[in-house]
Amino acid sequence: MNLVINALGVLDDPNLPPQPGDRAAMAYSSTGCNVDARSLADARAAGLSAVNITLGHVAGGADPFEATVADIAGWDAFIRARPGLLRKVHDAADIDAAQAAGQVGVVYGFQNTEMLGRSADRIALFANLGVRVIQLTYNGRNAVGCGATVPDDSGLSGFGAEVVERLQHERVLVDLSHSSERTCLDALLLARRPLAITHTGCRAVADHPRNKSDAELRLLAERGGVVGLYFMPYLRLAGQPLAADLIAHLEHALNICGEDHVGLGTDGGTTAIDDMAAYRAMLAAETELRRSLGIGAPGETPDVCLFLPDLCGPTQFIRLAELLAARGHGEARIHKILGGNFRRLMQEAWA
Repeated sequence: MNLVINALGVLDDPNLPPQPGDRAAMAYSSTGCNVDARSLADARAAGLSAVNITLGHVAGGADPFEATVADIAGWDAFIRARPGLLRKVHDAADIDAAQAAGQVGVVYGFQNTEMLGRSADRIALFANLGVRVIQLTYNGRNAVGCGATVPDDSGLSGFGAEVVERLQHERVLVDLSHSSERTCLDALLLARRPLAITHTGCRAVADHPRNKSDAELRLLAERGGVVGLYFMPYLRLAGQPLAADLIAHLEHALNICGEDHVGLGTDGGTTAIDDMAAYRAMLAAETELRRSLGIGAPGETPDVCLFLPDLCGPTQFIRLAELLAARGHGEARIHKILGGNFRRLMQEAWA
């Protein structure tokens, strides 16, 4: 099996009941509570070498800094208790070591910068705590810049420029997912090291604000970065996306970026759904929560699954490789898409 790196995903078991607590206050934090023996076994069965998971504050009423620090501590304890299964990733060598040892490498990542407050000095703190990927914005506006759903796109702020420079100084990979087009282009023009868009689609294939324009994709590749394609509803403007939709986005990205700059960031896990009725009830509650927090994207609906029904579970990467091979993509290119490109990028960004 090829090296497999999921540039944005989860290790959770979607069949576990929701954890008790204030979902509005801690909308998107995780301390390993929804990860179990089954989901970890599925991750290894899928051939997953490493996954960038989202820690800490994304949205909600909890203090962003305190919630994030607590989440990092929780995941540190969770990984320490499972040394044979998980390895915290500090550098690219840890990804190789995890693959060799049959572990899953866990890359600590953020999907917002609100935990920084107005202090770029906190970047060094989080880097020292092992955070390796930081996304500049979620869907809305923050102190750094504009997200994908902001109607008046003013781009990267002055503080945002400082944050990009400090992130690269601290050898943290900058993630431009969820950003507005101008924020994305501003950051790419400013950066001295290659950047990532860990999970997105192609706007030329499906004109949705969560997807990236050809201008963004082309500049990302010119600057040495890598784009990860997700397995999410935004691959289509209506209806349930399937594997064929993902392949259409992948092939467009390959045409725009070249085969050295395309990978996967599924935004999902590797454990299949057992009870679709229970899943749809959960999805309806999640959709309403995102709407109430003001972080939903256009077209989000409980009628569309947050995975590709014909490309899910532990076989998803093997099946995708087979589908790409059947369309004439060679073994070397498939290796790059499944993980080789993101491993190269991470080594360069973290060196």
